[in-house]
Amino acid sequence: MTTLTDPASTGPATSAATADAAAPRRGYGRLWASLPRELGYVLLGFPVALVGFVTLVTLFSTGVSLLVVVVGLVIVVASLYTARGFGTFELVRLRWAGRPAIRRPQWDAAAPVGEGPWRAFFAPFVDGHYWLYLLHGMVVAPIVALFTWTVTVVWLSIALGGLTYWIWAVFLPQDSRDVWPVEWFLDRVWPGASSALALDPLALEAAGQFALGAVFLLTLPLITAGFTLMHDGIGRGMLGAWRSEALERQVQHLAASRGAAVQAEDAALRRLERDIHDGPQQRLVRLQMDLAAIERRLDADPDVAKGLLAEARDQARDTLDELRALSRGFAPPLLQDRGLASALESLAARSPVPVELEWMLPTGATLPAAIERNAYFIAAELLTNAAKHSGASAIRLRLAQRDTGATGFWLDLWVTDNGHGGAAALPGHGLAGLDERVRGLGGVLLVDSPADGPTVIGAHFPFVPVDRVGA
Repeated sequence: MTTLTDPASTGPATSAATADAAAPRRGYGRLWASLPRELGYVLLGFPVALVGFVTLVTLFSTGVSLLVVVVGLVIVVASLYTARGFGTFELVRLRWAGRPAIRRPQWDAAAPVGEGPWRAFFAPFVDGHYWLYLLHGMVVAPIVALFTWTVTVVWLSIALGGLTYWIWAVFLPQDSRDVWPVEWFLDRVWPGASSALALDPLALEAAGQFALGAVFLLTLPLITAGFTLMHDGIGRGMLGAWRSEALERQVQHLAASRGAAVQAEDAALRRLERDIHDGPQQRLVRLQMDLAAIERRLDADPDVAKGLLAEARDQARDTLDELRALSRGFAPPLLQDRGLASALESLAARSPVPVELEWMLPTGATLPAAIERNAYFIAAELLTNAAKHSGASAIRLRLAQRDTGATGFWLDLWVTDNGHGGAAALPGHGLAGLDERVRGLGGVLLVDSPADGPTVIGAHFPFVPVDRVGA
């Protein structure tokens, strides 16, 4: 058999980790590895916050003072959009600093598509995220950034100054100096220590400053990591999406899936009605006419009646074959009696193009009846399309099950052929109907069919194993 591309490594994107997941614990060495990014983040925080504060205060105060005219309303809206820009930039900076990504708000939720440009422009007034971003840019960010920037600069200055004190201290005038901080501190902690050590005050001062600088330098990664974590917590609380938005998106997805399922079932029923009308129904009408002709000629011309009986028998056999073919696309008896694996083996055996079936599901895996019916229907449609339109000499049908943890189980159904390619889910065509059916199950249909082939089509949909239903 001709070698086919193995699609096992391809699949639908698994769900990303939630935005509010805690970062893994880091050792002291990892803190030092993150120091350049976190130090750069904190040091740039105050300049960025200052620019945002000046810009937002200027825009918002100007807009509020001019609310009596239309231009004031426009300026207030502009300040909200500007606050959104500064807040988004802060999320980008946090990501650059090594923090886990924060899930951003769904900005188009307050202004659905098709509601008009004015509603889209003034949508920030009814979206709480814009006001939180404005509060963050005008009040929270400047205060927090000023505090973290000041402490970090002082901490870094003490560290670098103490470590280099022995270099530049010799250039300072020493004759008029009466107080040596290190000597004074030692005398307070250990009276007479400076006399007992009998060290030059300058050397004692350099040693003490070096020790102090080393302590501040060794603790600098803890300071920058703590401040970055502080900004990250504030960003998640004020700049991230709300938990209710995830539920709203899930409800929208379920509504869209239900609509797609209804459309897919409606299209399938219409196709079944058309196939019955164009096939078995016409043959039954012809059979009825033949039986009436046989009844008229049975006594007068038995030989002609005998020939008509043979034609009627052929019509009945062809009608039965068409009805069986139509029933296979929905719930063949073999699927109900022996399961999906046996039904797919029978389907592959009847294909005019050689089909290699790869059953990768675990032994004893139990699929819901609805998933089995839809998987069989999708496999039958894909194999039929490949045999009719691809010009392939070999087809691979692969089924596998994945446990993605938080997102549950997924059934992966792959059909690969070595034909000429060019398949696409165009509106009104077979793949578009399959895409609606898969989306109705909450899944996704992937089509990879370059001009010269091969064609790889994957249907992926979630399911709950039968033994876990109600658990």
